[in-house]
Amino acid sequence: MKITDIVVHPLAADHDFVSWTAHEPFGRSYLTLVEIRTDEGIVGIGEVASGPQPIVCEMLSLIAPAIIGMDPCGHAEIWQRLMSITCPRPGGIGGWDGLPSPLARHLRPQFLAAMAGIDIALWDIKGKAVGLPVFRLLGGTRTDVFTYSVGGMYREDKPMLACADELARFVEQGYRAVKLKSGALSLKDEVARVRAVREAIGPDILLMVDTNAAYDVTAAIEYAKAIAPFDICWFEEPLHWYLQPADFVRLAQASPIPLSHGEREMHRFTTRDFVDSGAIRYLQFDSARFGGITEGLRVGLYAEQKGVLVQPHSWPHLHAHLVSALGDASFGAECVGDPRMHPVHHHIFSGGAYYKDGRVHLTEEPGFGLEVDWKEVKALTV
Repeated sequence: MKITDIVVHPLAADHDFVSWTAHEPFGRSYLTLVEIRTDEGIVGIGEVASGPQPIVCEMLSLIAPAIIGMDPCGHAEIWQRLMSITCPRPGGIGGWDGLPSPLARHLRPQFLAAMAGIDIALWDIKGKAVGLPVFRLLGGTRTDVFTYSVGGMYREDKPMLACADELARFVEQGYRAVKLKSGALSLKDEVARVRAVREAIGPDILLMVDTNAAYDVTAAIEYAKAIAPFDICWFEEPLHWYLQPADFVRLAQASPIPLSHGEREMHRFTTRDFVDSGAIRYLQFDSARFGGITEGLRVGLYAEQKGVLVQPHSWPHLHAHLVSALGDASFGAECVGDPRMHPVHHHIFSGGAYYKDGRVHLTEEPGFGLEVDWKEVKALTV
């Protein structure tokens, strides 16, 4: 089997409202859908959850000629071939080795994002070629995995403590764990929000907080100590983007709450350093943002060796397959309780993994089991 074509669909849809994390606003969703076609008629579907979308699409156009004609089941070979484009290499200048010249440094994040879409589509092809779901290809046997729901984003049109009612609704829907967005307001206000959520969901539901890199080390320690009485499962993305494993170690030594990190890391080499530091308890690499399932599996297997629980970031219809394969080394898959936060997904996809009763359930459909509504794809193409 050979790759014959790559088709890219840049998609976008508006939310019904604008909401914020401590880091950024969300009023419009973007998803870059990737089709990889083969000479045997099997088509793999991948997606990219990172941006900026025009640059990601440009990177996908750069990638396509480099893998046309290759065996789509050779995901590791393709991954390494693409990664080599990001580095200086013998014969690389001028494209003398048949690949694009070494990539400009500032384009590496977008290139790793484009690789995610390619790699996810390759795993979809592989599963369809042998008639198996991806989780079974990866060695998984569990057909359902634990999940939690994230919510509590900031909205100017809602009261500050509206987050408590929102997360309580998730519990009513069957979730046994919920995650609160935090970090944008004063410490006093954030403590009030955490307190309100804990009172609304009761003592038996797991509660996590995610501050989207809002703090320096000193402020993060103060925050962690202030909310610890509310029985917090983990403190996610606690530190500013530029702070490194050594800073996380300082925080971990002082924090009464375990730390979670990894969604902003682009590859296994930086995640390795965070795991080796001993500072984090939960690792949240995002295979749809960077590197794909191949890199997500590598990250997960390394974390397993070090006793760090794997908790992939978002995209449960993809990441539940990894969670199943990693077994007791994983915590679960993340869901978004309000479907309006992912309007593109809910318009174009049906089938595949689904949520029910606090679990993400996997089907036996080949690949990722997703059916695409191509009329909706056309309507949402930008």
